[in-house]
Order: sequence, then structure tokens, then C-alpha cells
Amino acid sequence: MHERTRTLTRPRAEVRSSGLGLMGAVAVAAVGALAACTGKIDAAGASPGAGTVRGTGNGTGTGTPGSPSDPGSPNSPSGSAGTGNTGTPGSTTDPGTGTGTVTAADCAKAPVTPGPTFVRRLNRFEYDNTVRDLLGDTSNPASAFPTEEIRLGFDNNATALQVSPALVEQYMTVAETLATTAVTKNLKSVLSCDPTSVGADTCAKTFIDSFGTKAYRRPLTTDEETAMKAVFDVGAKTDFNSGIRLVIETMIQSAPFLYRVEFGATPTANEQIVKLTSFEMASRLSYLLWQSMPDDELLAAAKADQLTDASDIETQVTRMMQDAKAHDVFAHFHQQWLKLDGIANLDKDATIFTAFDTTLTPLMAEETRRFLDYVVWQGGGKLDDLLTSPVSFQNAKLAGYYGTSGASGTDFTQVNLDPKINAGILTKGGLMAMLGKANDTAPVQRGRFVREQLLCQPLSPPPANIMIKPPELSATLSTRERFAQHRTEPLCASCHDLMDPIGLGFENYDGAGHYRTTQNGMTIDASGQVLMSDITGPFNGAVDLAQQLAGSNQVRNCVSTSWFRYAYGRAETADDACTIANVNQKFADAKYDLKSLLVSLTQTDAFLYRKVIPAGGAQ
Repeated sequence: MHERTRTLTRPRAEVRSSGLGLMGAVAVAAVGALAACTGKIDAAGASPGAGTVRGTGNGTGTGTPGSPSDPGSPNSPSGSAGTGNTGTPGSTTDPGTGTGTVTAADCAKAPVTPGPTFVRRLNRFEYDNTVRDLLGDTSNPASAFPTEEIRLGFDNNATALQVSPALVEQYMTVAETLATTAVTKNLKSVLSCDPTSVGADTCAKTFIDSFGTKAYRRPLTTDEETAMKAVFDVGAKTDFNSGIRLVIETMIQSAPFLYRVEFGATPTANEQIVKLTSFEMASRLSYLLWQSMPDDELLAAAKADQLTDASDIETQVTRMMQDAKAHDVFAHFHQQWLKLDGIANLDKDATIFTAFDTTLTPLMAEETRRFLDYVVWQGGGKLDDLLTSPVSFQNAKLAGYYGTSGASGTDFTQVNLDPKINAGILTKGGLMAMLGKANDTAPVQRGRFVREQLLCQPLSPPPANIMIKPPELSATLSTRERFAQHRTEPLCASCHDLMDPIGLGFENYDGAGHYRTTQNGMTIDASGQVLMSDITGPFNGAVDLAQQLAGSNQVRNCVSTSWFRYAYGRAETADDACTIANVNQKFADAKYDLKSLLVSLTQTDAFLYRKVIPAGGAQ
């Protein structure tokens, strides 16, 4: 094992005698982890997100990629005309990617270019899943940790996962609680030996080896084993269980548990690119597909060094995708990509939306969750299904609110809705209500959602000198008429031309997610238009828009790019051009099957390799 993976944890008794106390022990480990592990373990370079990546579309595009100094124009991407798809504009917080000329065919003989490798701290979701699988604890203790910063749409971006003093203290407190619970309530499942049969010291050493391999996702070094035995000895002065408790407590607040550090295999002379070790690959796989630690079978494969070839890795992926934990990962991705947390916070004006009440909120969230899970695992499994399927899941109360039939009782059941007014995720009541105001629809928010989440075109905030004031409600004017001013004011039009014509196409769905055909006694005009995309042109209503989006290469590439960012915990870079091109090609070859997309992300240069850390390079 690489020398730099050695833990900085000191035995509790030694720390106490030095006057630091237990908090000092945690600080030593945490500060050491930050000093040795934070950031990119690679040659020093620009921060992630530099908009120099070649695009992911077909042909020569028209988008200008962003850069740290020139993030690109979100409203009028420029560039020489070509035959490719419109480039994705950048912004100061999310550098864009222009559609370029790199294809999978171009990359067939290209050298391996894995892109940067970052140290990854476990986020709250990963922490809870890991202690569940390691200790059998389902209390979700990380829910009390500080909320992670969302970067590039997700909460697992390596560059955003910093550690505050408050988090360090919480690591300590939670570790104490988890260790105590494990020993008092779950010791038999955690301990793999009987101290009365084999002796306390022998059993302790066996536990340190087996538990440590699971907690650190690799075998312990000799120094780590010695340190953990010293920790056990301190606790064992009270009794055996106290020794085990201290070992657990120490391990789960140490750097090798809290961080995923990947140095790669030992390079040969002049070698610049290396594969990951089998144990590092086991962690990459498990945290991609399960957002948790490797299971026993994966660790056994790593011990046998059977996780270095792409074919062996794909075999494990196929197995792991059968586990229920893979469902949770898709759900977690969808929750963030589609910003579905907002459904839980719905607040509507009861004088306007008289049929809506807050008891519908969890039902709408459950409907959305079940639909997405169905699409991936039971339905067609394709992106097209996610965007166009009329299937839904409702119980009697939710069906009564929507005015649909086919559901009864409190349990959710699958229902087939009218395909003329229902198409996939975009027409789900929860999403429409989330993208509505408390007292009205919200064409701007709905249009922006499509533009940013499905077309990957982040828009800049309005100019600082603009006072934003939504049009007043009217008993005689339609929403379309009230919002017309947005597109006549020159300062507003450049952005609102990209959002409002899309958002107005959802006007059949009111601000509380209920389908309607009239407003203020007038028949709703749900026509719309998409500009600056590969589906530029008119559409008539949300169903027509959903069908056009399902056929858009820009949407398909946006979905694969979003999965890239989520799966790898970072932004795409120029070195990832072939990885992205190959993933897009495999996605297309699989008819845009969503599970196949995730599998393809385990077969890329970015996933299988890393750059060699130069002598004296960044840590």
C-alpha cells in the first residue's frame, strides 16, 4: 500500500497524555486529512470547470466553450457556423461546452486521457449508506451534518466538499454514538470472532484486520494495524467491548474512512497514466453504483486483483446493478438533476388553488419517485420513456385531486393517463406545482428549467440594475398576455426569449399542478417555441414539447453530461473529450437506455485510469 495512505490517527491515550483531549485526536486526523488529501492528487493545474472541453455533439457546432477568464455568453453563443448542434452556453459558475468535432471514431486510436482525479470526501448520502452497510445502523446520522454545497447541480462535487470545524466536531460526536450503539446492540454482527474462545488479543487483531478492511475499503498498513491495536489496548483496560468500541470510534473519524484517495498502481519508468489498484476500483464502483462501501464479493475480487480489466469490471457492474441499492442511486441522481426536493416545500394560496392542501405534497413526491423508478427498472428504461410515458402512480386522494381514474385506497397503484395531456416527467403534478408560484403559474421558471436541466444551457442572472417584479394577477388577461412585456423590454428580451416561449407551453397546468383548459373564461393558448437548440421551432403544448425533447441530441448529450458530473464528482475537462464522445456513442447504440448509460461510465478512460502523480506534485 502506498506510503501516503497511512492514517494520521494517534492512540487515544497518547493524545490524552499530551493534553489535547479527544477533540484534539479528531483535529489531528481531520487536519491531516485536509493537508494530505484535499483537492486534486495530480499535477498542479487549473481548477475544474475550465471551459476548454471539446463539445459532445455531432459535427462542427456553433457554441463557444467557456473558460475561467471568458465563461462564454449564455444568451448569444458565438462561433463559426457549422453543421453540428448548437453549443451549450457557459456562465461564470458553470463553464459551457461547445459542440465540437470529436467523435467516438476519432477516439478509437487516441491515447488514454483520464482527466483529473480528486480526493473525494464522503457526502451525507454516502456517509449514511456506508455506516448502514458497515455497522447495520439505519439512523441516518449525517442528516445532522452541514448541507453540502451544490456545484454543477450535485452535492458530491469533490471541489465543494470542504470540511469545517463544525463538521469535524460532528464527526467526533457521531462516531462516539455509532461505536457505542454497535457494541451494545449489534456486536455479534460486527465482531467476527469470540474472544472467550480465541483470546482477547487474537480476536482484537482479527477484528482490526477484517473491520478495518471494510471501513478503509482496503487492507490496513502495518502502521495502521499497530496504531489500532494501541487504541484497543487503551479501551481494553476497562473491558474487551470498550476496546472494540474505541477502535470503531477511531476508524470512522479517520481520513481513510472519510475520504476516497486513489493514487493508482505503481508506475513503471516514464509511465504517465496508470490503472487504479483493484481496491481503489472496488471503491469507485461501489460509490458510483451504490453510493456506499464495497460488499464482501467486491472486496474479494479486489483481494484477488480481479478489478483491473474492463471486462472484469463490467461483470461486477452487471451484478451490482441487480442490487436494490442501485435504485437508490438513480433516485438520488434524479432528485438533484430535476431539483425534486422542491416538491416537499410546496406552499400554495388556498384562496386561488382551493383544491390543493399540504397533504398532497408527499403524495406528489411519491408519485414522481415511483414514476422515475418505474421508467428505469420496469418500464422501457429509455430516456424517451422518461420524457413521454403517460404512466403514473397514484392513490385515491391524489387521483381525486387530478380528476383521474384507476386508483383506489391509500396504496399507490400504476395508472395509465391520457397521452394527449400527459407525457413523462414534465407533466407530473409535483414538478408543475414546484415550478409554479404560490398564486400563479410561472412561465419563466418552467422555461428556465427546460433550458438548464434538459438542454444544459445555464442562463445568467438578470442585470443588477433590473428590478424584478412579476406581472400582477388579472381577472381578464391570460398569463401569456401579462408576460408579454418581458419580450418587449430590450434588457429583458435576450433572456426571456429563451425561457418564456417554452414556459408558456405548460399553461395547461396551473400553479398547483392541476390540468386545465381555460383561464379567466378563455381557452388557453399553450403554443410555444424553442430557440437556440437542435429542436428550434414551434410546438403546441407540453406533450408536443416533451416528444420533441425526447428526439433531441442536445437533450441526450445533456443527460449524459449530467451523469458524468454526478458519477465522477467533477466537471468535464478537455482531457475528457474522448470519454464523453464514447459515452454519448454507447448511449446512442443502446437506444438511450438509462441503465446502459451508467454502465458505460464504468468503461471510460476517466473511470479506469488516472494520471501519475509527479514527484513533488500536488496532493
